[in-house]
Amino acid sequence: MPATEPQSQPSRPFTLAGLSMRDLLASCAAAEAVSTPPRLPDPGLVNERAERVDHPRAA
Repeated sequence: MPATEPQSQPSRPFTLAGLSMRDLLASCAAAEAVSTPPRLPDPGLVNERAERVDHPRAA
């Protein structure tokens, strides 16, 4: 008589209780935003702002 092997159940994706995919993606986006350094200002805009401050309009 042949030995019977236990049948394995097909693997199902599992979810962690209390954590939705939306929450997971939001936490990843927040972590990326916090860990990314701020961009350097555009040199053209910095010069324009400096000129406006140095030369105020006459009243």
